[in-house]
Amino acid sequence: MPVGKGQTLYRDNLLSDKMTLNINIFYYKIKIYNFPLSHIRATMVKKGKRICEDTEQIQEKTMLDFRIETFLEVCRSMNFTQAARQLNITQPAVSQHIKWLEECYGTRMFVMHGKKLQETEEKKKAIKMGLTFTIAEYEVAGNISRYLLQEPTVSMILSVGNTRELLRELEEGSIDFALVEGNFPGGIYHHELYSRQRYIAVCAASDPLSKGTYTIDRLLNKRLVIREAGSGTRNIMERYLEMKGLGVEDFAAKVETGNIGLIKQLVASGCGITFLYQTAVEKELKDGSLCEISLSDMEITHDFTFIWRKNSIFSEDYSRIFTMLKEKRDVTVHWEASEQ
Repeated sequence: MPVGKGQTLYRDNLLSDKMTLNINIFYYKIKIYNFPLSHIRATMVKKGKRICEDTEQIQEKTMLDFRIETFLEVCRSMNFTQAARQLNITQPAVSQHIKWLEECYGTRMFVMHGKKLQETEEKKKAIKMGLTFTIAEYEVAGNISRYLLQEPTVSMILSVGNTRELLRELEEGSIDFALVEGNFPGGIYHHELYSRQRYIAVCAASDPLSKGTYTIDRLLNKRLVIREAGSGTRNIMERYLEMKGLGVEDFAAKVETGNIGLIKQLVASGCGITFLYQTAVEKELKDGSLCEISLSDMEITHDFTFIWRKNSIFSEDYSRIFTMLKEKRDVTVHWEASEQ
């Protein structure tokens, strides 16, 4: 049954996985959300406004229009012949389906450059990546730079937040994948190890704790400067303290902030101690403004992990991006001044 403008698209029991898909088509957007149900709902949006009826007003057995199936397959293969082979239909049928959609939505979706099929500018999709604060500021910027230099036509939207916020954005479909430092439900997300980092206690260079070795209880008379609730950095510390029968409230006082730079400045000024990933304080450890507190009862390493929804139809694309980002090579850009 064809589905026209103003209708909600459904697909019942055809896909068991949960997918996130954002494909911009000029003023229209087909958005397939992560749904913990056996069916997947797609909503058509025009200029940011819903132009469809609510789910209760459309019969649940309405199938996802077969032309949309064709469109998605062409997006995957960027080749009409391969799409026809995968869908077990003829190539002219693929062309007819795409033409019908272009007429329906009033925009070109693909153009031919020589013998190569390309997406139109209206349809090109920006990569939406989530990054936790520590990773964004201290770990991945160089590798993202290299990726963008290698892919000059790629657009990216980088969302920076704590782990809790990024998991919510993944659920809502606001981002495609994320690089996180905190804990996440492994049963829901495919995950790849990006790096493994030491997690350490830190104090000012002038603090007596900068010399000698201590146990965690020796630190309880100090003010604790920590990240906000929901951050992966704080979550690691809270889990460690819980294992010791302690909590953040057991410290003499505490300061909470979502800004890592501010945490380091406060600690360097002698206002308290903190717990951070070593990568976040590498510079300060080298210049001597901060020192690691040696703890005999704490040796923590934790993973920075690349995650996306399991069984996503874009898993191969996400895996390729992950591989490129993980390669550890410095990025140096040489600028040549042009003659005036």
